[in-house]
Amino acid sequence: MKSFDYFEPHSLEEAVGLQQQGQGRGCWLAGGTDLLVQMKEHVRQPGLVINLKKIRGLDDFHFDSVTGLRLGALVTAREVETSPLAHQHYAGLARACTDFASIQVRNRATVVGNICRASPSADTLPPLLADDASLCIHGPRGTRTVALEGFCTAPGRTILAPDEIVTHVLVPAPAPGTAKVYLKHGRREQMELATVGVAVSLTMSRGRCSRLGIVLGAVAPTPLRVPTAEALLLDEEPTRDRVHAAAAAAAQACQPISDVRASAGYRRQMVEVLTRRALVQALEVLR
Repeated sequence: MKSFDYFEPHSLEEAVGLQQQGQGRGCWLAGGTDLLVQMKEHVRQPGLVINLKKIRGLDDFHFDSVTGLRLGALVTAREVETSPLAHQHYAGLARACTDFASIQVRNRATVVGNICRASPSADTLPPLLADDASLCIHGPRGTRTVALEGFCTAPGRTILAPDEIVTHVLVPAPAPGTAKVYLKHGRREQMELATVGVAVSLTMSRGRCSRLGIVLGAVAPTPLRVPTAEALLLDEEPTRDRVHAAAAAAAQACQPISDVRASAGYRRQMVEVLTRRALVQALEVLR
């Protein structure tokens, strides 16, 4: 591992200042489960590492029935996995964190780190996108809030500037009559990247679907929301035929590749299967 400078700032302003002094050579450290491996394998060789753990407020984990969920940059996957609050109000995210890597990694890896890694197969991105999450970003020009949709621009790439930090994830409070499901398919249940992931966030009102988010993982360069599939169920009674049609539309919209884990054709077929299953499971929760 190449030598580097190491800092533990106590404020966001200090952290951003250090990054600017380093002229973008630095890397943020929260959980470190990706960064340290990449440094050891010489994939990344930063000139400085800036540890965020001593910055107050980045460990926020708060839910309000009006404003929703607020997750700080230091909240780990394990904290979400074991939170009754998350299981009650954000079951898709809780499931994604449960299926995420090994328990040792989940105790270190952060939700924000998983987001910023911008992997097409990232487990936390589909359920958060289905829930219309947004991100608080702090930089030298202050703080801005952006929608999570559009944050990832390509595999491993985001809209973040080198001197910006994602400080919090904000997720709206679920409306009454809402169910959330995340299904991950791989060659094994644990310690596996998703071959296909599907997240559904569905709200029913008076027997009709009043809100729906369907997001696919690992079948496009970035997590993919499928409005064409959602439109087939919105403001409609979710009959068996409509659910099947929405699942078929999701499969049609995805952009899978063939790699060592699966062929493109297999991934497309599993998108249809998992989307149908996720919709059925969400509807069963609401019965």
